[in-house]
Amino acid sequence: DYIVGNGWIPSLEFSEPANAYVADWSCIRFGAVSAGYQDNRYWTMWKLPMFGCTDPSQVLKEIGQCQRAFPKAYIRLVAFDNQKQVQIMGFLVQRPRDSQDYCPVDKRSVA
Repeated sequence: DYIVGNGWIPSLEFSEPANAYVADWSCIRFGAVSAGYQDNRYWTMWKLPMFGCTDPSQVLKEIGQCQRAFPKAYIRLVAFDNQKQVQIMGFLVQRPRDSQDYCPVDKRSVA
């Protein structure tokens, strides 16, 4: 509702678990510092962005279709602002059932 209500463009992206996270073995670095360099931060887009989407149920339908097509993949929903021409938000809508990377909130720590 929030994405569509703000007039943003929803889009789905997915990635197989082996490519979902940045790791030394999953990217190529050209040097110690590369301004603006994106290490494996792009996932595969599911279809085209949902231009003109005004119904949140359409987004949920697409999420369901993507989940059925890629049940073992990570899937995230992102929103684009076509006025500012940037990605506004993004969050995970599916984590593979057998993934070992989830940690309950009460067990997380930055220390």
